[in-house]
Amino acid sequence: MWVTLCVTMEPSGSTAISSSNHTLNSTGGGCPWEVSDKTRLCRFLCYGSEGDLYTAREEGHVSMESAGALLSLLQEGRGTEVVEEIKRFTQDGRAVRLGPAFFALAMCSQHSELKTRQAAFKALKEVCRDPAHLFSFIQTKKELKEGMKCGIWGRALRKAVSDWYNEQDAMSLAAAVTKCKQREGWSHQDLLRLSHTKPANEGWKDVQAAYSDKENSEEVVKVLSYLEVVEKVKHSCDETEVINLIEEHKLEREQLLTDHLKSKQAKIHPFSLLLSSENYKRGQGYQGKTKWEPDSSILKAMDSAFYKSFMHLEPMGKRFLVAVDVSTSLSSIVPGTSVSTAVAAAAITMIFARTEADTHVLAYSEGALVPCSVSADMTLAQATVELVKIPGGSTDCTLPITWATENGKAVDVFIILTNNPLWTFTASPVESLKKHRQISGANSKLVMCGLTSIGHAIADTEDRGLLSICGFDLGALSVIRNLAQDLI
Repeated sequence: MWVTLCVTMEPSGSTAISSSNHTLNSTGGGCPWEVSDKTRLCRFLCYGSEGDLYTAREEGHVSMESAGALLSLLQEGRGTEVVEEIKRFTQDGRAVRLGPAFFALAMCSQHSELKTRQAAFKALKEVCRDPAHLFSFIQTKKELKEGMKCGIWGRALRKAVSDWYNEQDAMSLAAAVTKCKQREGWSHQDLLRLSHTKPANEGWKDVQAAYSDKENSEEVVKVLSYLEVVEKVKHSCDETEVINLIEEHKLEREQLLTDHLKSKQAKIHPFSLLLSSENYKRGQGYQGKTKWEPDSSILKAMDSAFYKSFMHLEPMGKRFLVAVDVSTSLSSIVPGTSVSTAVAAAAITMIFARTEADTHVLAYSEGALVPCSVSADMTLAQATVELVKIPGGSTDCTLPITWATENGKAVDVFIILTNNPLWTFTASPVESLKKHRQISGANSKLVMCGLTSIGHAIADTEDRGLLSICGFDLGALSVIRNLAQDLI
């Protein structure tokens, strides 16, 4: 869907203010916007911090100090509830960073309460569905046990790891061990040895029989054939053959060579393509001395791929308002990328405008919303030019929320993109958001994106519907999706 950036924009299907059917999952009694320990836990499981600030491209080490809510819930005897949240966030790609989930599960697995430990070990197969995840979980447990006299390989862990292997059929097990052979200093041989795993199903026994030169069963023939296919894919230069083998044998991403992952038929998010395209245009790596002359045909192909990749995005079915602050120059660069804030802002607005049926896009400066028309046939470059044409001046981040309230537009999620440091705003959008909630009846949320900010938040830490983002990356879009769907 193409949207016109202007004050009077009326997209088809826009919603006037009325009683909203979009209800927020309350944490229980009291204010539904209260930041409870449950809310802080969900934030931690999503992006590794209990606060309302997501910092793009940051991979901080998880520690006890950053998991206060997790510890509080465990002390209150709510360990099984914590395990359920861990399972929820590790499914369907909801967690931006998986390390916090493995940390939380490891904490639950060694808690003093028996039912919490049992729930944690029972959930191991669901949380660590990938071998790499299992290795990471084991390493996390080891790190948590450092300094203690006891080891980690107690009866419960040995049984849980044995079950992880034994409860898979032969084909699933073959896929697992070829998908990831070792990680974090651990290998499958290590885990099988330390867990004292013994064959518990026909798949294991058939594999043993195959290696003992006994007559191969049909199941063993299938497994051996699968392993041959995995090796064939690794050595094949024929992309058509590789595609056919992937479809026929359901091969995983990790079983393919890097060259095959670069195939033009791979489903890639538009923002990932944008980052690659802008870096290529730069003619030099973000880090390193390698330089090149950008090829026009390659740039054209990447541009085409960017627009085609939108078809893979799944809509959330929410009402969005994306507002771009153009009060200062949008020529600066988003930290950690080669993308200018102007291009990033244009791309983000396009992602929501093309994916969500009910989206308003506005630009504001000089104390008022500024008209900026974007036609249906505009490219990303043309949309970017339209943004940078708008004159700069003073700014007020409450304007988009006030505009929606005064014009009868009920909004589920406000996304404000700015090039200004978040801490410089004199007017807080918090009160404007609360007013919009009261008048519209919508469970509105606010995301403040400081495209060049580092480490500062503007949101009210006592309101679970407010979130600040410093910088921008693909993970930021996942965080926004989780907030919109009441997952954090």
